[in-house]
Amino acid sequence: MQILITGGAGFIGGHLAERFAGDGHDVTVFDSFEPFYDTRIKDHNVEVGREAAAAGGGTYRLVEGDVRDADLVAEVVGDADYVYHQAAQAGVRQSVENPRKYDAINVDGTLNVLDAARDSGVERVVVASSSSVYGKPRYLPYDEDHPTTPVSPYGASKLAAERYAGAYAEVYDLPTVSLRYFTVYGPRMRPNMAITNFVSRCLNGDPPVVYGDGSQTRDFTYVDDVVAANVTLLDTDAADGEVLNVGSTDNIDVETLATVVRDELAPDLELVYDERHDADADHTHADVSRARDHLGYEPTTTIREGVRRFIDWYRQNRDWYEPLVVNS
Repeated sequence: MQILITGGAGFIGGHLAERFAGDGHDVTVFDSFEPFYDTRIKDHNVEVGREAAAAGGGTYRLVEGDVRDADLVAEVVGDADYVYHQAAQAGVRQSVENPRKYDAINVDGTLNVLDAARDSGVERVVVASSSSVYGKPRYLPYDEDHPTTPVSPYGASKLAAERYAGAYAEVYDLPTVSLRYFTVYGPRMRPNMAITNFVSRCLNGDPPVVYGDGSQTRDFTYVDDVVAANVTLLDTDAADGEVLNVGSTDNIDVETLATVVRDELAPDLELVYDERHDADADHTHADVSRARDHLGYEPTTTIREGVRRFIDWYRQNRDWYEPLVVNS
């Protein structure tokens, strides 16, 4: 199978590339290496993907490029059977400072991918969306019918991208699925995330910093569960045209999460509190019933299990990963 992964040197995209290449598929990774965080983490994702291809009998090809380049996008999409569109400008808080960049990459870039896929006849486009599309909850857990009222330009851009995917499915008969991820974490995650910061600070004897009073709740979804949902879409058309939540087995408040990390690594430290950003959601909690019905999706990793796995991985890879976390 010829699989294109836009943003394939990033966190989730890198894990998808590793899995698909390791399963014997021919993988093309398309990535701009945007320096939103230290790109040496992306270099490690590429290395892991190539090693997986060598071990699993697949192939791994890296193409450096930007989804805003319509001609280059058309070229790489034209070779693909399946497109996993992970490329996006991440960061809720940063989107408030530069909303037009998020529109250009996350919306216009997605349109470039969809246009190319429509014209080349790929079998399916899987679009990475986000729980940020929901905004302030009217009820929890969020199901896919919950009103979408994003409170950040990032959330608005992801909602526009999935709406375009749905429109192309309807108007052009292009098979698309949009997956709304809920705070994905795990090995090689980008460094400016809560779990990474908690672990890094505790390992270095610094107290974890909680923004706000810590009562905000999150579904933290382990990356292996996200990969499993994506892999299923190679074998079924049951979700074509759908938007699906991809969340975890449970949720946790941020203060408790910081406490879990602290107790594991440095029990004597006290938590520190700082001002919360207005663009941060108060609560996220996923109803994954639709993904279960369409994909057989069953998240398997609890937040406490996942945090312990990440801590173990962090310790094993601390020599290269931690300097990039601290300097980003």
